[in-house]
Amino acid sequence: MASYSKLLIEKHFQDNSLVASNVESFNHFVERILQQIIDENKIIEPTIIPPNVESFKIRLDKIIVERPEITEADGSKRPIYPAEARLRKISYAAPIHLEVSAHINDVQRESITTQIGSMPIMLKSNLCHLNKLSRDELIEKGEDPDDTGGYFIINGTERVLVDVEDLAANRLLVEKDGDSTTGKVFSEFGAYRIPHTFERIKDGLFYLSFTRVKRVPLIMVIKALGLTKDEDIMNAISKDRQFDEVLINLFEFVSLKDPDDAIDNIAKRIGITQAKEVRMERMDELLDKFLLPHIGTTKEARLQKAYNLCKMLKKFILVSLNEVPEDDKDHYANKRLKLAGDLLADLFRVNLKVLIGDLLYNFQRIVKRGKFPSIKVIIREKLLTSRIYSSMATGNWVGSRKGISQRIQRINHLNTLSHLQRVVSPLSSSQENFAARELHATHLGRLCPSETPEGTNIGLRKNLAILAQVSRESNEAEVLKMLKGAGLREAV
Repeated sequence: MASYSKLLIEKHFQDNSLVASNVESFNHFVERILQQIIDENKIIEPTIIPPNVESFKIRLDKIIVERPEITEADGSKRPIYPAEARLRKISYAAPIHLEVSAHINDVQRESITTQIGSMPIMLKSNLCHLNKLSRDELIEKGEDPDDTGGYFIINGTERVLVDVEDLAANRLLVEKDGDSTTGKVFSEFGAYRIPHTFERIKDGLFYLSFTRVKRVPLIMVIKALGLTKDEDIMNAISKDRQFDEVLINLFEFVSLKDPDDAIDNIAKRIGITQAKEVRMERMDELLDKFLLPHIGTTKEARLQKAYNLCKMLKKFILVSLNEVPEDDKDHYANKRLKLAGDLLADLFRVNLKVLIGDLLYNFQRIVKRGKFPSIKVIIREKLLTSRIYSSMATGNWVGSRKGISQRIQRINHLNTLSHLQRVVSPLSSSQENFAARELHATHLGRLCPSETPEGTNIGLRKNLAILAQVSRESNEAEVLKMLKGAGLREAV
């Protein structure tokens, strides 16, 4: 029996890499997420345009990431392998090209494919030259055939992006502290990650806080989103029973019959004192872009947001009545891991915005001089490259996070494998956080129960279990399409 077990384990490690999840995450980032980020910023409209032009738009289309190459001093380009990058103290990176077009009065003026920067490439990923090479070919290229890959080479230094553990987004977590109950949901969409807080205070009313909106009555927000009938709100919360807590809230705001009145009331409560048109405009932006943006950022999504708030309110009430257990933040079902691809997506998304801002500045500066520049002139490729390299080299990431990129430890092979599977918590090591540091039953098979440092980082710096694999997040649109194909019907 023991020999069969040994054979199975050997076979598993022959066919599966310890860093397979990270490599797959990077591949997904390059193949899918990069294009999604470009699509989020598809149309760029300068505010200053030539006087003889009615409208001018810059459109970002397809993004193409090539294989790692080097440009020599004489301008010649050729493929580069990791061993040479280490020896010459240069980055193992590939050029990123983007199709950009200019449209004057909705008519295409020019279309070019230009380089917008360089992207560090993960070793053994699909774009790496070492991918699918045999042991003999790896030795010939100066590589250790047993090296797992899963890291980057920046200025000749091997660096690993450490997996970050965070609370699951777009999920309401309700906790009790004595008599008080608090619900929190982090709504995540593109660059947005907005915390929403549900509370019930002594006056018996339910309140919602998000972005610049502090403690606004929840029923008022639901009515502002278009669900104005009290009966409809009650049915959206629960068709089986009537909650007295909700009836009190509905009675308090029974006079609000129109969404515009509710929006105006919220605006006055949060201190927007401008003219009514300005008030309504600002509130429209808050409700559409900053309230549960993962559901949608257009007016069409408002009713869906209202129904979601009703379902969240039902859970909040049931937890406060002790009919449903409160959520455990340390349960691993309520956690998500950000792998290399997710971390690079955060970095690229923010720095693309910087590149677009620079592009607009350059365009408008030249237009003020009375000239009409070509797109190629206004795109600085070194800006994106230098910002990505800087974060990768220092470990200082977007969102004021530090230590994301670390110099890989090469004390021995096991130490290297351990570093490649590290998971860190964003919680401060100087605070107690006893519950977060403790070993949780749901860590079994996912995180190593014994490999964690002693001292201030105990329980906050962990390692994936040897056989653990991180699954990729499901595409909601694809899941919904599959469910509809299986017979799911939307409620009328």
